[in-house]
Amino acid sequence: MQFSKLRLTGFKSFVDPTDLHIAHGLTGVVGPNGWGKSNLLEALRWVRGAHRPTAMRGGGMEDVIFAGAASRPARNFAEVALQIDNSDRLAPSGFNDSDVLDVVRRITRDVGSAYKVNGKDVRARDVQMLFADASTGAHSPALVRQGQISELINAKPKARRRILEEAAGISGLYQRRHEAELKLKGAEQNLTRVDDVIEQLAGQLAQLARQARQAARYRAIGEELRQAEGLLLYRRWKEADSARARADEELRDRTTAAAQAESAAREAAKVRARAEDALPPLREEEAIAAAILQRLQVQRDTLNEQEQNARARIETLHSRIEQLGRDIDRESGLNRDAGETIERLEWEARELAKASEGQSDKLAAAAEASHEAAQVLQDRETDLSQLTEDVARLAARHQSAQRFLEDSRKTLHKSEAEAERARSAAQSARDALARAGQDYEAAQSAETAALKAAEAAEETLNAAEAARAETQARETTARAERSEAEGEVNALSAEVTALARLVDRDTAEGGQILDRLQVEQGFEKALGAALADDLRAPEVDEDGPSGWMVLPGYQAAQTLPEGVTALINHVSVPEVLARRMSQIGLVEAEDGPRLQALLKPGQRLVTREGDLWRWDGYRAWAEDAPSAAALRLQQLNRLEELKQELAHATARAEGASHAHETLRAKLADLAEADKQAREARRAADTDLNQANRALSRAEADRNLAQSKLESMGLAVTRHEEEALAARQQLAEAEKGVQDLGDLDAARAEVEDVKMTVEAARMTMMARRSGHDELRREGEARTRRAQEVTKEISGWRHRLETAEKRSAELAERKAASEDELAEANAAPEEIAAKRAELSSEIDKAEARRAEAADALSSGEGAAREAVAAERDAERTASEAREARARSEARADAAREAQAYAAERIADDQETTPENLLEQLQADPEKMPASEAIEADVNRLKRQRDALGAVNLRAEEDAREVQEEHDSLVTEKADLEGAIRELRNGIASLNREGRERLLTAFEQVNSNFAMLFTHLFGGGEANLVMVESDDPLDAGLEIMCQPPGKKLATLSLLSGGEQTLTALALIFAVFLANPAPICVLDEVDAPLDDANVGRFCDMLDEMCRRTETRFLIITHHAVTMSRMDRLFGVTMAEQGVSQLVSVDLKKAEAMVA
Repeated sequence: MQFSKLRLTGFKSFVDPTDLHIAHGLTGVVGPNGWGKSNLLEALRWVRGAHRPTAMRGGGMEDVIFAGAASRPARNFAEVALQIDNSDRLAPSGFNDSDVLDVVRRITRDVGSAYKVNGKDVRARDVQMLFADASTGAHSPALVRQGQISELINAKPKARRRILEEAAGISGLYQRRHEAELKLKGAEQNLTRVDDVIEQLAGQLAQLARQARQAARYRAIGEELRQAEGLLLYRRWKEADSARARADEELRDRTTAAAQAESAAREAAKVRARAEDALPPLREEEAIAAAILQRLQVQRDTLNEQEQNARARIETLHSRIEQLGRDIDRESGLNRDAGETIERLEWEARELAKASEGQSDKLAAAAEASHEAAQVLQDRETDLSQLTEDVARLAARHQSAQRFLEDSRKTLHKSEAEAERARSAAQSARDALARAGQDYEAAQSAETAALKAAEAAEETLNAAEAARAETQARETTARAERSEAEGEVNALSAEVTALARLVDRDTAEGGQILDRLQVEQGFEKALGAALADDLRAPEVDEDGPSGWMVLPGYQAAQTLPEGVTALINHVSVPEVLARRMSQIGLVEAEDGPRLQALLKPGQRLVTREGDLWRWDGYRAWAEDAPSAAALRLQQLNRLEELKQELAHATARAEGASHAHETLRAKLADLAEADKQAREARRAADTDLNQANRALSRAEADRNLAQSKLESMGLAVTRHEEEALAARQQLAEAEKGVQDLGDLDAARAEVEDVKMTVEAARMTMMARRSGHDELRREGEARTRRAQEVTKEISGWRHRLETAEKRSAELAERKAASEDELAEANAAPEEIAAKRAELSSEIDKAEARRAEAADALSSGEGAAREAVAAERDAERTASEAREARARSEARADAAREAQAYAAERIADDQETTPENLLEQLQADPEKMPASEAIEADVNRLKRQRDALGAVNLRAEEDAREVQEEHDSLVTEKADLEGAIRELRNGIASLNREGRERLLTAFEQVNSNFAMLFTHLFGGGEANLVMVESDDPLDAGLEIMCQPPGKKLATLSLLSGGEQTLTALALIFAVFLANPAPICVLDEVDAPLDDANVGRFCDMLDEMCRRTETRFLIITHHAVTMSRMDRLFGVTMAEQGVSQLVSVDLKKAEAMVA
């Protein structure tokens, strides 16, 4: 397959439809940074099934849709179409029907991606497998993006193995193995689930057996319970019926007693009414007498209260007069005390004035003495601070000198020890140098021998590879021919089988005349139009069913119109159809209408396409009514043709299979010889590598020993110089310690000064305390003098107002004595009024007593009448209540009887009488309801003790057993499928290992050749590491550019790494050329000379393979070597366009 054109629409910056033609040779893509060159590579990845947004440099897959620019709106979809030339028919079988494949991927916002191949919808998986089988998937090493060279260089060995898989063409095989492993995993999970379900079903079967036994017990208890419940229901109905009869009898007795009691109650009510009518006049008289008595008593109480108030006022006035006398005596005493207090306070003021004389002089003298003591303390503290600083500096100098002395001693000791060790190491280095020289000479000899052995093995391997490559090419051709032949046989066999089955299905059981015909190819529609469904009828006898019967020919020949050919000339028919076929003519479509009028009765004309004209004027076109008979005739002819083709194809397939098996056997022998040669070459390479490594190690050891000897000599000299300097430094340190002053004497002097400072501080504190005491005594005397002056003023003011208060008290005492004389006359007047009221109160009390006695007699008679009425009413009420209770009991008994009958009807669906017959029990011998109820409860407890009962246990057990048997069969099928999947995976692994090893040898050889070509010498090879299994091993790259040691890829320079990686990529192309290779700025790290080599290698790849190269570059040398150039422009901001020029045509035009 070859890629011929890439079309982008709305993909990233390519908003307008843009075509990129990919022709044979080198196609360059140039343009400034950021204008969309790499979008072409990403479009190639995307259309081939890339599904990771990060591979498209986006956060989501919809980021590939054009997002809009200043002059363009955003698009709603993006589409990339890839046109593939499939004229060689190398595509997978599902896509190999056309010379050109158009693969289209379209993504719509909020909808997702859709794939089409030649206009038909396909799955993303189908597209990925299409390109994976062609070794050019979305992640193929043939698509080298920016930075991928460095990723290959820095990749781990197992990640590098992917390029070998592409070379071996097993990417599709990996996909199929992954699918098989997923199916195997799913089958194993299904098997585990089936085992679990089978185990569960076995447990269910055991449980259902127990449930079935439990259900039988449940049914037996249920039958007994229904019998007992029937007896209980009838017994309760019977008891309710008896209780109803007793209640009715009691109700009649209670009704008679209630009527008699109500009559007595009415008579007592009449007596009580007459007694109540006599009470109102008696009550009115008693109320009048009581009111008169109460009014006189109120007047007496008022006089008593007035008498009490008068006596209380007399006592109050006596108390007031006595208090005023005492107040007058107290005021006279207070005036005498005020004079004495004023004299005492004036004496205290004179004494305070005498004590305050000379206070300021004493206070000034005390302040002066305190200041002088503070000044002395400050001077002593200043001297102490200065002396303390001097001692601290002296101690620091002593400490620094001691530390310097210790450091100097340590340095001297260390330098002398290091010098001794350096002299010992120098001697060891001299011995190691001698041994390294001997090892180096031995390694040179071993390398020469290994190199000769490797050259001999290389010659043998080249001869074996040439023979194997030739045979493999022949075997590949034979395998393709065999596969093609077998595929043709399978296709023809399937078509023959399907067509034969179709023909057999349409064959009637009684036979049809159609099966006895033979029609030339191309005349089936004509015969079908002429006879139509008549061909399905069988040949019959005269007395047979419906069908064809043999008749003699026409007495007078009916010839067809002139120029008409009889259809029978192209059809072989039995005799029974000869009469019918002689009247059918074959004409061209344009002659039919003209000749139809010339037809005789029974004649008809047809065309090879199936058009029909009858003698009676009827006409039918082939496209209006296709004949089933014509289709069956075509199927029969096609079946015969296919059988012949199948015989020829089977013969070709057997020949191709024999030739392929012969070449496979020969290839196996040559592969074994090649394997032995490779093992010999590998052993020789191993020996040579070991010799090279031994030589490199010996040379490194010799250089190391020599450099170590030189460094040890320098170390000895350096350490001896350091020891001499350390001795001088130690002498200076000892002298410095001796020159310092006596630190202990200085510290003793500091202690003496501290004692002087403490004495001065105590003196200063004593004088300051005396000064403060004098100041506080003066302030206290001043405050007391102010308080004395204030108290004298207050006592003098009080003395002035005392005479005025004494006069007021005398006036108030005289007024109180006048009020007392008036109050003493009131009690005599109140006593006269009380004597008059006493006689009136006695008369009123007598009248009230008489009225009360009369009322009491009337009320007593009324109470007796009420009590009699109440007794009669109570008796009537009790009789009514008894009657009501009887009625309630009778109603309850009737309801109980009705409820019992209703229960029988609901539970047993019958009447009590019928229930007794069903129970076949004697009512007289029936147990009491309590005993029957006890039996019912016992049976219910037994039934409840059974718990939940599955009454369908037997049916469920049968269903579970059927499901169990089905799952056992399914388990056997799954185990068979797992075995087949494991065998298939093992077969895929075996084939993958074989193809991977073959590809490894081929890629390794190509890599060594291309490395030497790019570097102008040197050597390189690939090594499988980390595992013995090729499918799990990693790929390590060992390189030795000219003039350098053998090293891994990561130890080379950037340009060397790039060239090595390119050599590896192109080695893969030589092993399994991909249809296209895209290189995105891979020449960026190279200088002009290496770019020239890179371009030479591209030209060589174009000559040796059919790979088409698409190279994105900024390098002028690379541009000049291209066959054609595409330029990416951005006339509008954010919108990319392509312009192209064919450099080969341009050169031809210039020439």
